[in-house]
Amino acid sequence: MWGKKDEPETPVAANPAPPQPAAPRPAPRVAAPSSGSNPAPPDRSNSSQAQVGKSLHLKGEISGSEDLLIDGEVEGTVELKDNNLTIGPNGNVHADVQARSIIVLGRLRGNVRAGDKVEIRKTGSLEGDLATARIIIEDGAVFRGSIDIVQAGRPEPERKAVAQAAAQPGKDSTGSAASASQAASTPAQGSNP
Repeated sequence: MWGKKDEPETPVAANPAPPQPAAPRPAPRVAAPSSGSNPAPPDRSNSSQAQVGKSLHLKGEISGSEDLLIDGEVEGTVELKDNNLTIGPNGNVHADVQARSIIVLGRLRGNVRAGDKVEIRKTGSLEGDLATARIIIEDGAVFRGSIDIVQAGRPEPERKAVAQAAAQPGKDSTGSAASASQAASTPAQGSNP
C-alpha cells in the first residue's frame, strides 16, 4: 500500500529459552534468643582472641598479649597482664591467673589478680584469693576465698606502702611522724596566759 516495502519476516522460535533465575540471596544472620539456662557465650568477633577448645587439656604456663577464651581444661599459670580472660561454660581451670579482666562462666581454682575487674556469672565458680579493682558476682555464682579490692592503675609497691602506713597509727601515708597541723593544735607547755 502506500510506499510500504516488503520486509522479510523474522522466524519465531517454537520453544524460546526460559530466562535464567537469579541466584538465591543468602539469608541474613539472625542471633537466636538466649534461653535463661544457657549463658550467652562471649563475643567471638574479636579477631585477636585465642581459644582453648573444650576437648583440649593443657598443663603448664600460658602467657600472651591477646584475649583468651578457655573452654577446656588448663592446669598451671595463665598470665595475660594487659588482656582479657574468659573461662567458658565448659572451662575447668586450676591455675594462678593474672589478666586485665576476667569473666568466669565455668570453674576456676587458684589465686586471681585482675587489673580491672573479675566477673563471676551465675554458672561460674571461683575458689581462691583474688585481688581486683572491681568485682561482680551474679546470683547463683559460687565464690570461696578472700577479696582484696585494689585501686586500678596504682603500682603494687605504692599500694603496699599506703597499706602499711594506714596500719601504723600516728604516721601519715609518707611514713613520717604526725603532721604539722596536728602538732600546732596541741598547746605549748610552759606558757600560761
